[in-house]
Amino acid sequence: MAKNGNDAEIDEGLYSRQLYVLGHEAMKRMQNSNVLISGMRGLGVEIAKNVILGGVRSVTVHDQGVAEWRDLSSQFYLREEDLGKNRAEVSQTRLAELNNYVPVTAYTGALTEDYITKFQVVVLTNSSLEEQQHVGELCHSRGLKLIVADTRGLFGQLFCDFGEEMVVYDTNGEQPLSAMISMITKDSAGVVTCLDEARHGFESGDYVTFTEVQGMTELNGCQPVEIKVLGPYTFSICDTTGYTDYVRGGIVSQVKMPKKIAFKSISSSLVEPEFVMTDFAKFDRPGQLHVGFQAIHAFQKKHNHLPLRVFQADGEELLTLAKEVNSALTGSAKVEQFDEALIKKLSFVAAGDLAPVNAFIGGLAAQEVMKACTGKFMPIMQWLYFDALECLAEEEGVVLTEEECAPVGVQSKFHTNDEEVSSFQVGAGAIGCELLKNFAMIGLAGGEGEVIVTDMDTIEKSNLNRQFLFRPSDVTKMKSDTAAAAVKQMNPSIRITGHQNRVGPDTERVYDDDFFESLDGVANALDNVDARMYMDRRCVYYRKPLLESGTLGTKGNVQVVIPFLTESYSSSQDPPEKSIPICTLKNFPNAIEHTLQVSRRTGMGLNNSELQDPKFMERTLKLPGAQPVEVLEAVYKSIVTDCPHSWADCVAWARNHWQCQYNNNIRQLLHNFPPEQVHIELDDDTNFHMDFIVAASNLRAENYDIPPTDRHKSKLIAGKIIPAIATTTAAVVGLVCLELIKIVQGHKKLETYKNGFMNLALPFFAFSEPIAAPRHKNDHKLEITMLSQGVSMLYSFFMPAAKLKERLDLP
Repeated sequence: MAKNGNDAEIDEGLYSRQLYVLGHEAMKRMQNSNVLISGMRGLGVEIAKNVILGGVRSVTVHDQGVAEWRDLSSQFYLREEDLGKNRAEVSQTRLAELNNYVPVTAYTGALTEDYITKFQVVVLTNSSLEEQQHVGELCHSRGLKLIVADTRGLFGQLFCDFGEEMVVYDTNGEQPLSAMISMITKDSAGVVTCLDEARHGFESGDYVTFTEVQGMTELNGCQPVEIKVLGPYTFSICDTTGYTDYVRGGIVSQVKMPKKIAFKSISSSLVEPEFVMTDFAKFDRPGQLHVGFQAIHAFQKKHNHLPLRVFQADGEELLTLAKEVNSALTGSAKVEQFDEALIKKLSFVAAGDLAPVNAFIGGLAAQEVMKACTGKFMPIMQWLYFDALECLAEEEGVVLTEEECAPVGVQSKFHTNDEEVSSFQVGAGAIGCELLKNFAMIGLAGGEGEVIVTDMDTIEKSNLNRQFLFRPSDVTKMKSDTAAAAVKQMNPSIRITGHQNRVGPDTERVYDDDFFESLDGVANALDNVDARMYMDRRCVYYRKPLLESGTLGTKGNVQVVIPFLTESYSSSQDPPEKSIPICTLKNFPNAIEHTLQVSRRTGMGLNNSELQDPKFMERTLKLPGAQPVEVLEAVYKSIVTDCPHSWADCVAWARNHWQCQYNNNIRQLLHNFPPEQVHIELDDDTNFHMDFIVAASNLRAENYDIPPTDRHKSKLIAGKIIPAIATTTAAVVGLVCLELIKIVQGHKKLETYKNGFMNLALPFFAFSEPIAAPRHKNDHKLEITMLSQGVSMLYSFFMPAAKLKERLDLP
């Protein structure tokens, strides 16, 4: 465990995957932040869940309303027996179970000035525009961070005000870049040329510093210098005319520089908005919805309820109110050409509360809370609007009856051709837990339908940080069974069964023809490409829709695969990862990745359990730079000649190994390849005997003046661990389930489906129409002589001429 500035501990066993996203310093700042979240309907509880998992100092949930029947369709911590009880008080008990390090309290009073100023971050959901402006001005004047989040059916809104002078310490969260230098000119703006083995990756405006430069030594250890990129291998720096001549060598490294940004208050930003785009195909939507959401507030204030879909007059009135709001605006906020159809659709769905939209906006809002607490990643500046109108029926003019629009809580069901939906979910980890929660909330698999979820893994402590269906008492239990039981608590009507099978050829007797034929679709919640590709092949073969998604830190993607409509998952692949050349590993190490790679391989002989694995040789020989003779020699030494039989033998082996690897060999290497002769690239693999690997890596690094690294970072690199955070997972799965709704409704048009990519750190969002399924027309120039179906003769060359003509005219 590591201590933070407030003497609280960072539990690396719990937060490991998140620490790889945020880092220790950001976690320390977050653990000093008290957060208030107002409004405990579906969106509020989603934000609270993600923030509590993140590990802030404390969370207070606020609500003055009581649980209603309609809340049950999205508020996953309310039960039927909670109807009539205060939403905050009921939610507090279940939210508090998520993270033992985060105290959760409920507050049901008014949001007074004295009360609000106890917090560093305030989140408002389900609030009136007047309350947003009142609290917003208070927060702005007192230096408190404010987030306003709202969802209206298929529409979402997010606003951030983090004060007039906020410092962002890391705008993108990427690892600092470095490159090796081949030339530096003496000029008024000196030009640096990097080795042409790989593009340097820098951008204009980046700051860099230099080490190991020979000749032009004035650059070594200099203050960070701003650069201007000239090409993929060159950039310019400061005036170098007075410096000594460059001779050779040198490494240039990117330096993250703090950036100050300023926010306007919500009142000012309402009339002078700045938007973050979520869908560039809907370029005019933010301005339209900025007015539309204000019109919703005006309608609700006037009538004390939201506009309803069954009343066409409500849509007309909302349109009138939107025009009134728009007429009062000036400058860029004023909408020049009004989209009347869009505002009417907003009216029709405004009273809805859809769990997937809450999941998407809630994931984003919780990430903004973390940004406000830590200064890590670039905040949303300042308004974000989102819609998923493609989920509506493809036929225009479909109007539901008042009975169909009546609130039905979690008992609502989706139908496809009047049959209950059955789905297969592969994986019950982070994405899997979020999927199941959304399935339960939208009423999937009630009646005769069923969700079958399979996962062969057991629950570990590190899972608890983002796999929110699990609790500390569940550690060592099976993921699939535990997750299934948890969502049954959220929606007792869902039919769900847990399996513990790995998907693959070995289980095709379980997941056979009959099994796949019974399904309406498949959702992947996997952590490796091989399993994804296998499930993709199965879905293509059985012609079943597939929902695919993945996350990497703050990045996430969604792909929807529809038979005969879109390309499959396997139709396109990421480029292979670069491996480190063997000459770099053995002779020219210049980064900690290089020493970790060598240490991992030299430690191979220590792990008997690895040697007993039947696939050990196959897997080891796939490692970058692995040589068959070397591997066999290492195995022979491990189990025959060098195998220690006592503790004294182990000590002797370790001392001799050190002498060989870090004294004799290094002396020889440094004689043959002096430190100034260096070379570069990088990568890693596997995860065993971490203590040995860290020690061996840092010893080798010391010989080459490479800065050592701690066990935590070494485990990330050597173990090839995927950084993960709950916010990204929640947001990605929200998008997945919006695609699910389209599938269940039987959408046939390619343009209604959306593949998505996001990076919450930037923030950046991109949606695209899926690539169409390839279509091939083959002309085999064959002459048909006979055509039959079963025992029926449809066509034959010996039929009478009249019959032949009759048959040929048939489709």
